[in-house]
Amino acid sequence: MTGRAVARPGRRPTTRTQAGSSLRSIPPVVIVVAAIAVALLALPVVALLVKAIGGGALAGALSDPAIVAALRLSLITTGVSLVITVVLGTPLAFVLARRRFPGSPLVEAIVDLPIVLPPSVAGLALLLAVGRRGLLGDPLHAVGIELPFTTIAVILAQTFVSAPFFIRGARSGFVGVDSDMEDAARCDGADEWAVVRRITVPLAGAALASGLVLSWARAMGEFGATIMFAGNVEGRTQTLPLVVYGQFQGGDLDGSVAAAAILVLAAFGVLIAVRALHWGRVLDVRAVS
Repeated sequence: MTGRAVARPGRRPTTRTQAGSSLRSIPPVVIVVAAIAVALLALPVVALLVKAIGGGALAGALSDPAIVAALRLSLITTGVSLVITVVLGTPLAFVLARRRFPGSPLVEAIVDLPIVLPPSVAGLALLLAVGRRGLLGDPLHAVGIELPFTTIAVILAQTFVSAPFFIRGARSGFVGVDSDMEDAARCDGADEWAVVRRITVPLAGAALASGLVLSWARAMGEFGATIMFAGNVEGRTQTLPLVVYGQFQGGDLDGSVAAAAILVLAAFGVLIAVRALHWGRVLDVRAVS
C-alpha cells in the first residue's frame, strides 16, 4: 500500500477546520481577544437596554404619542420601500447574476454605492436630483409633484439606502442556483418564466429572504438621508430614528432611550432571523448532499 489516501466515491473531502469544531484547538490568547471584541461591541447595546428596561422607559414608550406615531410611520414607509425594492431590485439582481454585458461592472458599482456613501451625502444627492431646484425639480413641479419634506421623500430615502442590501443578497442567491436543475426543467418543456418561478426563485429563496430582512432593517434605521431629504416633521416625516435624535436634543433622555431600544430590539430580531435562514439553508444543502 502507498501512503496516499483514496477518496471514497460519493463523498466530499472533509477539511480540518469546520464551523462545528471545538474551541479547544484555538490558542487561549485568541479566545481572550475575541471575547474582548465581543464585549466592546455588546457593552453599548447592553447599557441601552438596561437603561430602557430597568428605568421603565421601554414600558412607557407605547403611551408616548410621538413614539407611537413615529413607529407607525416607520412601519408603513419601510413596508412600501420594501415592495419597491423587491419589484425593481429582483430583475436587476437576476440580470447581474446571469448576464455579463458592457458596463455591468459599472452597474454593480452603482448598486453598491449607497452602501458606502455617508447618509447625509445620500440625502443631499436625493435633494439635488428631485428637489425643487434639482435635476428633475422643474418637470416634477410642472405636474404638481413636490417630493422633498413629504412622506414620499421618506420612502425614497429609505429605498435608496436599503435596496443594495437586497440586490446583493438576491444576486448571490441567483448565482448559487444549480444550472443543471434549470436545464432539466427546460428539457421537460418548461418555458423561461416557469423555470424562474418554479426553480430559480425557490432555490434562491433563502438568499432572497436574507436580503429582504437586511434591507428592511437598514430602511428601519435610516436617519441621515431622511433628515436631509424629508426633514423631521412629526406625523409626516418623523420616523423612529428621528425621534431618538429629536428627543435627545430636546433633553428627554427617557423618550430617546425608549425609541432607541425599540430600534435595537427590532434590528436584533432581524439579524437573528437572517442567521436562522442561513443555517436553515446550510442544513438543507447538507441533507441533500
